[in-house]
Amino acid sequence: MWGHAVAARLAQFEWCALTYRHTYGMVSHMKTTLNIDDTVMRALKREAMRQGKTMGELVEAALRTLLLHKPDKTELPPLPEFHAGGAQINIANRDMLYDVMER
Repeated sequence: MWGHAVAARLAQFEWCALTYRHTYGMVSHMKTTLNIDDTVMRALKREAMRQGKTMGELVEAALRTLLLHKPDKTELPPLPEFHAGGAQINIANRDMLYDVMER
């Protein structure tokens, strides 16, 4: 009858739930307060209405996706090696250093 209107009204207040723990039908839930940017919150509300879901359901799905995603552990290629032929001058010899710098 007025279920959609009530769900829409309740969705407005879902973000301000106090932190507490409760169980419902053998399922455990944690309610908490999150600080969410206003633009993100407006987009979340619109998307929840579009999908016919609660904001909490969308946030939970997004968090599950984030937390379950395991980035690929690809091997990086080895760094290149350069063989310059070793030191060309003795850096302890000041005269040799001056000669090289003046070239």
